[in-house]
Amino acid sequence: MKFFSPLSIGASLLACAAVPALGAVTVSSPGNASFVTSPFTLTASASSCSGQATSTMGYSLDSSASTTVVNGAYIQESVSAGAGGHTLHVKSWGTKGASCVADVAVTVTAASSEASSGEPSVGAPANGSTVTSPFTLSASASSCSGQTTSAMGYSLDGSSSTAIVDSTMLSTSVSTGTGGHTVHVKAWGDKGASCDTDVAVTVSGTSSSTPSDASNLSSVQTLGWSAEHDSGTQGSSSGWTGVTGSPSRSGSARQFSTSYSYYGGERYSVSLGDDISATNFVYDAWLYIQNSSSDIANVEMDLNQVIGNGQVVIFGFQCDGWSGTWDYTANKGSPSSPNDEWIHSGAKCNPRSWSLNTWHHVQIAYSRNGGTVTYQYVTLDGDQQNIYASVSSLFDLGWGPMMSAQVQIDGQTSGSGSSNVYLDDLTISRW
Repeated sequence: MKFFSPLSIGASLLACAAVPALGAVTVSSPGNASFVTSPFTLTASASSCSGQATSTMGYSLDSSASTTVVNGAYIQESVSAGAGGHTLHVKSWGTKGASCVADVAVTVTAASSEASSGEPSVGAPANGSTVTSPFTLSASASSCSGQTTSAMGYSLDGSSSTAIVDSTMLSTSVSTGTGGHTVHVKAWGDKGASCDTDVAVTVSGTSSSTPSDASNLSSVQTLGWSAEHDSGTQGSSSGWTGVTGSPSRSGSARQFSTSYSYYGGERYSVSLGDDISATNFVYDAWLYIQNSSSDIANVEMDLNQVIGNGQVVIFGFQCDGWSGTWDYTANKGSPSSPNDEWIHSGAKCNPRSWSLNTWHHVQIAYSRNGGTVTYQYVTLDGDQQNIYASVSSLFDLGWGPMMSAQVQIDGQTSGSGSSNVYLDDLTISRW
């Protein structure tokens, strides 16, 4: 995968992208009317306020005249309150003076023991509670065994895979199967100490992977896509793309016809307008490989987002026929001197093992905390594989505000070859 200029793809979607209602402040956690322990994590965003771009956010508690102010369109703070009912006033201000607010009612059941024990404080879910999947995990840890917390993370049951966030707060969405599970919430001190809080939950079933207030951009395959050789791959490639009625699910599928030599890869891209504040995403697509997959090495599906500080978050994901795994990208360098690398997950995938002339359903869920991306899970034809890996994926690329989606097809051999892949019912959900 190589970075491309947003100028090389059309901006035809700018007027079509779904956006939150004017003045909307979106509070991800805590949920309204929820029960929490103190301190709890407040996570919220607001891309606009009464038609004005958001410049500042903040919050106050109950009738207090004191407001905690945070610059930007995203807020994640640890809030302390006494036991009992409270109203959290989450606020945003526009660049021209508009003000907006969302009120969230919470009940603080007790103060956590984190300060005395050094263990992470888990605001949600409650220990012993019954939840649906996915559920929200929020936790904080200012210290660990007397040491300042340098990172937090979590794992499920006996998994050896831990999602890690370089922060004293953790707020993410967790998906897992029905039945009893243990969430291991972890913190590490700046001198090597490790702390753990275990939370037992019972998953009664699954809910929609996207909340009801998510922005869902559907039929993305019908928009104006462009084709370009990925110079980050070896060899050369060329591609043609257009809308076709057959094969299709919706009546308007997009065809990607690729020719390559010496492992070349062709990247197909589309603009998705602008959303600097969304932190959760689901890339939901149907793919169809026509006649033969012998010339396909990898099928890559990416999302790119310019956030409020002007930097770019890259969500890179592919079905890797070389390793037989789902891969995700990470910036192993710095935003100004990036080193973009593919990392193999433990989830299995090989595009050459997909049934031919058949529609395959792919759903990829990921989130970000600033520029740290958590790749949550991938579902192929109803088979969900959890990943829950957190990596840095922030880049200084000098792009203007924008989002884009991509599909890339990489060649399989050192000779030459071709492939026909079709995309239908592509929906990008964000909140």
